[in-house]
Amino acid sequence: MTRDSVARANNPNKEFRLWVYFRIGWASYFALIFAMVNTLVITYFLAIDHIPMLQEIFPSFAYYVLGAVIVGIPVLLGAGYIHFKRSHAFKAESDIRVETNKHQFRILNNTEVILVVIFRLNSLLIKKMNGEKITNLELNEINELKNKILEHKKNRTINEETLIEIDKIIG
Repeated sequence: MTRDSVARANNPNKEFRLWVYFRIGWASYFALIFAMVNTLVITYFLAIDHIPMLQEIFPSFAYYVLGAVIVGIPVLLGAGYIHFKRSHAFKAESDIRVETNKHQFRILNNTEVILVVIFRLNSLLIKKMNGEKITNLELNEINELKNKILEHKKNRTINEETLIEIDKIIG
């Protein structure tokens, strides 16, 4: 397997890749900065600039920005933390990402298969190191596992039924 075959998709389309990079740059960086500046300018000049009590607290736009940063950053960090660690929203986003992205789903399935193989081989290695013989049943299980993996490699698909069959092999 060459580096190019691993690093690139089967049918890379430069125009769509550029479009994705543009959208990410726009949404993650430009739009965020633009929205922050826009919110600060509009709220200051439409609300604070016309309310005398608030003008005493924020005598200039610079004080307002400083106050917004001092209060806003901790509040937004807390909101981000809650989103990732305490809410069900992030779990739902992650589930959708795995369900809709065949590459993520494949990574998850491959990891399941790798863990099963490592577990089984470790069990046999420990048995062999203790001087015990590998039984015909265990040898058949390993061959069956090997065939399932070869089938998976050939078809590049794995379903719940195959995972259940592999689980039955390792007991």
